[in-house]
Formats: sequence, C-alpha cells, structure tokens
Amino acid sequence: MSAPNNIEINSTTHRSPSCYNTSHLLLSFIFNLINISGNGEFTGQNSIEKAKKRGTKRSWRLKQKLKLTWKSIKIRVRSHLPAFLSSKKRLTHVKSRNQELAQMARKICKVSNDSTKSLAFLLQLPKYSAMDFLDRGDLMTPAASPRENISKMWRELHGSENWENILDPLHPWLRREITKYGEFVESIYDSLDFDPLSEFCGSCRYNRNKLFEELGLTRHGYKVTKYIYAMSHVNVPQWFLSSSLGETWSKDSNWMGFVAVSGDRESLRIGRRDIVVAWRGTVTPTEWFMDLRTSKEPFDCEGEHGKNVVKVQSGFFSIYNSKSELTRYNKESASEQTMEEVKRLVKFFKDRGEEVSLTITGHSLGGALALMNACEAARDVPELSGNVSVISFGAPRVGNLAFKERLNSLGVKVLRVVNKQDIVPKLPGIVFNKVLNKLNPITSKLNWVYRHVGTQLKLDVFSSPYVKRDSDLAGSHNLEVYLHVLDGFHRKKSGFRVNARRDVASVNKSTDMLLDHLRIPECWYQVAHKGLILNKQTGRWVKPVRAPEDIPSPLSTGPKPIYSS
Repeated sequence: MSAPNNIEINSTTHRSPSCYNTSHLLLSFIFNLINISGNGEFTGQNSIEKAKKRGTKRSWRLKQKLKLTWKSIKIRVRSHLPAFLSSKKRLTHVKSRNQELAQMARKICKVSNDSTKSLAFLLQLPKYSAMDFLDRGDLMTPAASPRENISKMWRELHGSENWENILDPLHPWLRREITKYGEFVESIYDSLDFDPLSEFCGSCRYNRNKLFEELGLTRHGYKVTKYIYAMSHVNVPQWFLSSSLGETWSKDSNWMGFVAVSGDRESLRIGRRDIVVAWRGTVTPTEWFMDLRTSKEPFDCEGEHGKNVVKVQSGFFSIYNSKSELTRYNKESASEQTMEEVKRLVKFFKDRGEEVSLTITGHSLGGALALMNACEAARDVPELSGNVSVISFGAPRVGNLAFKERLNSLGVKVLRVVNKQDIVPKLPGIVFNKVLNKLNPITSKLNWVYRHVGTQLKLDVFSSPYVKRDSDLAGSHNLEVYLHVLDGFHRKKSGFRVNARRDVASVNKSTDMLLDHLRIPECWYQVAHKGLILNKQTGRWVKPVRAPEDIPSPLSTGPKPIYSS
C-alpha cells in the first residue's frame, strides 16, 4: 500500500514534460469523471487534494470541453428524433442553443485555430455527411415522401381561402403540391439546350412525349400536351445573342415552357382534372435585357380609362405578346399559343363532365408571365371561374395597382414563394419601391407604383444546415435552392425539418451553395462530355445528330397524349 506514497506528484524536477502532461491529464480526467457522475469513492484522499491543487487552465479546459461535448451530443440526438418523440420546446430551441454552445466554445477553447474549428464543426455538424452521398442501391432512403389522396381538400390547397391556416405551419400536403409544380418548372431548365455551339440553342432537347420520362417526372402523373415558344422585339448587338453560330433552328424564338394535364389516376388523387402551364425564368441575354426595363404599358384596357388602366412592365409584356409572321415558331405569341391549348383542354374535359382547374407556375421571369397568363385565362375562360391559381417562385413585381385589383376581381389566387435573401422579388424599382413601402398609408393607392399580388410564403436560405453561410447571395434565386429550403420549412419560428427528404445534392446543380465537407461538386448538372459522344468504330469524338422527333417543331408532333395514365 506504500506504492501511492512513492509517487511524487508535487515534484517535476525528475520528470520529462511529456510524462508530466500525460499523468496530469489522466488525473484530471479521472477527477472530472468522478465529479460529474457523483458516484463511487476515491480511496486516496491525499491524492485527490493534491490533484485539486494542481488544477490549471489545461485541466479546466478539458473539463469544460467534456461538458460542452456532452451537451452538444444530447442536443444533436434530440434534434434528430421524430417529432412525436421530442417536445416542441426542444425542437424549437435547438438552433439557439447551438449558437450559445458555439459562443461558449470560442471563449473556452483559446487554443490553435485547428482545434477551435474542429470543435465548432462538431457543434454545427448537420444530418448528412459525404458518406451519405455514396451510392448504396436500394438501401438508400427515397428522396420523395408517399403521396396521400388529397381530393377532399383540393380547393383549400388550390387557394380557395388564400391558403389561410395552412402556411404556418406549412401543411405537408401543400408542401408536396408546391414542390410538384416547382419540379415542373425545373424540368424546363434541365432540358433546355443552352449550348452556344449548338444549332438548336434555346430549344428543348426532347420532344414533349418523352420530356417527363427523360427527367424522371412520370411519377407525378401528368402528360405534356404543348410546348410554348416566345420572342422579344428588341434589337441587340451580335455579341449579345444567345448562340454564336450563324445557322440555328431559330434566331428569334426560345422555348419558354409547356402545357400539361393530369392523367386519370392523378386526377382521382387530387380531386379534379388539373391543367398546368409552366414557365421558366430568364436565361437568354435578350430576356435579361427585357427584364431590366422598368417602364409600363397597358395590358388590358377594356372599359378602363385614365388612371385605372391596367399596366404591366413593358419587358415582360413584350416576351408574352410578341409575334411575327416572318418567324417560324412565333407566328402566334406565347399568349396565343397558351390560351389556345388551355381552351381546348378545358372544353374537352368539361364536355366529359369533369371538374377542371388551371394551375400556372413559374420561376423569376416565369412568375411574371404566369400572372399575365392567369389574368387572361380567368377573363377569357369562364368555365374556370374560381379555379385559377398561380404558384410562383422568386417572381418580381409585374404591374400597377389596377393590375393587382383586376386579378383579385377575377378571383385569381396567387401564392408567391420568396426567399428572404433573394433580390429579384424586390424588382422592378427596388430602391424606389422600398422607400414607398415605408410610406404605405400615403402610397397605398398610387396606381403607378409596382405591386405584388397574392399571398406570400417567405423562406430563409440560411435556415438550411447544409448551405454555406458565406454563400453568394445570387444563389438564393436558384430554383433548386428554393425547393430545398421549401422542403425543410415547417413554420417561421422553427428550424429546418429533420425529416426533409428531398435530395440535398440537387442544390449544387447550378450553384456552389452546399458545405464543402459534403463533397458535392459545384454546378455539376451538364450534358455528359458536353454533348460529344465517342464513335466506337472510328475512335473519334463527334457531336450526335438529333433524332427527328426531337427537332423543334412549331406544330404538335407525335400522337395525341393519352390522359388515362
């Protein structure tokens, strides 16, 4: 029993620094374990007293790190429990408690930068890691939730009551429906040929009969019935054109979207026959040029004079209404193409005695086109009375007060999904309108001020634990970022949903927003080998020839769509 007394704890003259550090840390660790647990007894009372006296900054830091790490582990475990296993209070305050722990860590760990970063990284560690993006076949969690039958609630989900009481908290059925329409718009971006070296630059890579099949969207149960082409009456320099080739499929027109309709099975699930018009946002230089214009021009002057004339931004109006007999694809304007197909589908299904709705969706510029499209449809297709809705993502202001009032009088329901960090919804006239908003009691009746329409669902990009905090804010306007944040949104005062299932890797399709440790390449979505294929017979890399059915056509190609799928 004399062995402990032979250990000279107080003497360090005959002990190397490494030996001292090891024994000191070991004793401190044992002391901390005993102190935290409160169980057991230490027989060497003298050794305990000596160990306490030898408490230094290093042992104190170790003790605090142990306590801090234990707290962070408990918080992380609680935050990943299902909602029914964790109290609302715990889930609500996970984010704030993490921030408090991070501040404690910075005060406690005044050591090297690497140690501080690793501890902060532990506290901020999100649900996913790089290992979660390795292909494990059928063992991986599906990226989509099961879809319920929403036929009894479809009118509320379609905006009959302006989405009152189902936005905060966000109803899961509504989240899935909004995501569905957003994916329709994203399919336009994903299939748009925007290679400046392509002779089909500005067109869709696939014909309408196989668009959803190529992009994996057949699960939604819709069929594309018509492509929409648009043009702009604007003269720009040669270097400003989208294609660098002299010979292209069209120098005037671009593919802007499509009209689709739900099949029989999907119609039973959602409670009605749903016609969808999807519009993409700004891509080509001429479209950007038109977007930057801030002047207004009359949109619908019937029965209105003077101050009550409905006006919209001239650039949006030009893209929506421009046409020319000299063009192949825009002998009819985008407006005329769309309305012709919508009227045809409404008549077809109304004659069969079905309930029909029209949902118009768009991103950015597409959100502006969707509003003008909805105004026309509600005015010119009385069979759709009360069943016209708009779901927009990052859409700018479009028209004046008279335009807003016209949409309201026609019964058009508008849901605007907006990212807090996105600047586009503040356009046009970002500075001017911001000043006027502060004078709202005075300016609320001014007809020449740009107005937003409808109900707003506001999101925060930085609510996601997977997005860089120093991200380029331009990425906040990206549609995939919108869909990612939407998937994680539950309510304003809660954090990112722990059971969000949408594929996180999609965020980096055309951005560099994801955290580096996830190891997802930036802007990874592109055509394999940039469109070149290997001719195995000659060993040469060549550009493939488009299949005849995939070459753009101003007319509908292929058989008429079957609505029974």
